[in-house]
Amino acid sequence: MAGEQEAAFRPGPLSGIQVLDLTQFLAGPFSTQILADLGANVMKLEAPSGDWSRTLPPHFVGSDSCYFLSINRNKKGVVIDMKAPEGLDLVKRLADRCDILMENFRPGVLDRLGLTFDDLRKRNPGLIWASISGFGQDGPYRDRPAYDMIVQAMSGGMSLTGEPGRTAVRAGIPLGDLSAGMYAAIGSLAALEERRRTGKGKFIDISMLDCQVAMLTYQAAYYLHSGDVPGRQGSGHESIPTYRSFAAANQTELVITANTERMWKGLCEVLGRADLIEDPRFILNDDRFTNRKALWPLLEEAFLQREATEWVPLLLDAGVPVGEVNTVADALGDPQVRHRNMVLELENDQGDRARVAGNPIKFRGVEEPPHHYPPALGADTRAALCQALGLSDAEYETFRKNGIVQEQS
Repeated sequence: MAGEQEAAFRPGPLSGIQVLDLTQFLAGPFSTQILADLGANVMKLEAPSGDWSRTLPPHFVGSDSCYFLSINRNKKGVVIDMKAPEGLDLVKRLADRCDILMENFRPGVLDRLGLTFDDLRKRNPGLIWASISGFGQDGPYRDRPAYDMIVQAMSGGMSLTGEPGRTAVRAGIPLGDLSAGMYAAIGSLAALEERRRTGKGKFIDISMLDCQVAMLTYQAAYYLHSGDVPGRQGSGHESIPTYRSFAAANQTELVITANTERMWKGLCEVLGRADLIEDPRFILNDDRFTNRKALWPLLEEAFLQREATEWVPLLLDAGVPVGEVNTVADALGDPQVRHRNMVLELENDQGDRARVAGNPIKFRGVEEPPHHYPPALGADTRAALCQALGLSDAEYETFRKNGIVQEQS
């Protein structure tokens, strides 16, 4: 990790863990990338047509979409036609040798193909099966299709996003997919720990809607306690009137989180409005909350006197937490982000290069391992199957000629 001179590279904490990745698009691949970043051996199994996200416009490196490249590093690429009986048998044999199987098919799809947890755990009692779906394995919505924006809307989270009096907007990042992926990784790691004690695997049922409802946290608690339905939150906070964004000069923006009385006083002094400290309307946070509609125009007028870059050091010196509202370009070029190795450059054997967001899990004293370019479609099929299953060259060639498996051409 950057900044640790004594750091030394060691295998990741999940080194030796075998993951069979049947996922596609975003939630599942994001989850298995977390496991791969932590050292697990992840076999990304695709149909001959490939993960649909490989072809998602508008940006490509070679034939693969930047979307695909952002969530599939450190994996091995295997192509098997699971719809063929011989292909399904190969998948079952791989599952026999794996610790975790992760999939994000709609409930019932794999059952109809003949791949079930009940069947596989008879063959491999320690197998952990992690399933990500829109609404979970049971309930009235079990069979409904779902995508990120659908669960953002249905969870209530989207109703909180946007400016008061205007229509709801989705979050700028796909929170429905990403949160489900993180919870699936957490559940998988918990199941691994339990298996260490019991020797038995688990079926993990992750619902994207459940994950989004869980992330309502205090907004859910506020409603369940008061019965008041929260609305659009805009750029502020439900409880703290000085926790919000402000426009500064020349169309720049910043956010402040002046949560304590000390911070409030520092904010007023930096803005040249020390008079507000003794204003009876704004003495304590409760007062400022009650009179927030009178307070905000005063702060807005003051912030317009300087650009955001000028305000930031002044406020930091006064002990007021503050940050500019960065563009994506600003954030990815930020010296703190770069210092933490949160922009990775990946390169494959053909010289293709892709820059992607990095792994946020850092271990003190351990150098971050090298990251590998996402696999081309079927790039590791031969090596992975022959090594994992002990297939002879002749057996593999039979599967290949019959279209059961596919390797990179």
